Amino acid sequence: MSSLQRWWCAFLVLFIVLSGTDAKFHRHPRRKSVVYRTIFVDPSGKGNFTSIQSAIDSVPSNNNKWICIYIKAGVYSEEVKISYDKPFIFLKGEGKWKTYVVSDNYGSIETSATFTSDADNIIVKSVTFINSYNNPSWSSGNPMRTAVAAKISGDKSSFYRCGFLGLQDTLWDVQGRHYFKLCSIQGAVDFIFGSGQSIYERCTISVIASVLNGITGFITAQSRKSPYETNGFVFKDCNIVGNGKTFLGRAWRDYSRVVFYNTTMSDVVVPEGWGPWVVPSGHEYQLTFAEYECRGVGANTAGRVKWANKLSVNELTQLTSMSFIDEEGWMSKQVFNMMD
Repeated sequence: MSSLQRWWCAFLVLFIVLSGTDAKFHRHPRRKSVVYRTIFVDPSGKGNFTSIQSAIDSVPSNNNKWICIYIKAGVYSEEVKISYDKPFIFLKGEGKWKTYVVSDNYGSIETSATFTSDADNIIVKSVTFINSYNNPSWSSGNPMRTAVAAKISGDKSSFYRCGFLGLQDTLWDVQGRHYFKLCSIQGAVDFIFGSGQSIYERCTISVIASVLNGITGFITAQSRKSPYETNGFVFKDCNIVGNGKTFLGRAWRDYSRVVFYNTTMSDVVVPEGWGPWVVPSGHEYQLTFAEYECRGVGANTAGRVKWANKLSVNELTQLTSMSFIDEEGWMSKQVFNMMD
């Protein structure tokens, strides 16, 4: 047998083996092909698992190879958790408004989340996470309480075309570097909060503050504790819509940092824009609350609080560039290969 024939035989054997384990080649132009295994979640019983959590539990501890968990369309009434020892998981639904994960826990930011992700290197695409406890589209009559839709604390996590729906404390962006693109985030009070170092790009921020009976809501509550911490929330090319009235954010910690860049703001945003919350009067200069090149009725800065920041060109470039969350190139090496 010639060397060429032996090469072809070896290739065919590899192809057959990979096909038998649901492995897939994922190609990206000018990048090395990635091979990953796919397992299927289907509540009808036609997949490998009927629940998302059982599929996650099947991933071995200290996993070091990408595995795709493909979630068929439907409503999954369960709390889902990716523990810290299960990295390199790619959750892929069939559509933001087709694949839903719903629960109604409440009362604690630590324990009420519908979706918890503690592992590094996690990708989620086309799934919506809902805490239905007091979200007006899913329930009525419950008093407003902390009811988290998603709690994200792992590093190097990305979310594409995902939804996060709640009322108070919807998305706890706890810590780590995160990227949200084309996501929909809904709530009324502090509904994007935490110490994450995150970019939200082309996301829809949906305010539902009309259920607060005249009380003004808050979109963000960022919790940077010192000027030496690198975290902060950056909103690029986003769209703020909804009903009622809201502040862009308030300071959960003394050095809170939030930037809105090239964002369209409807009239739900109040003229003052920002609130100091826990920061004593006279110390607001420690906060980094800034807006640049925004548009819409709510983007008029004439009535903003006097201590809203003015960043230098270098500071603005640093915060709004992808290097803010990806200085070493983890997204180009890991994430973009998975997203076709």
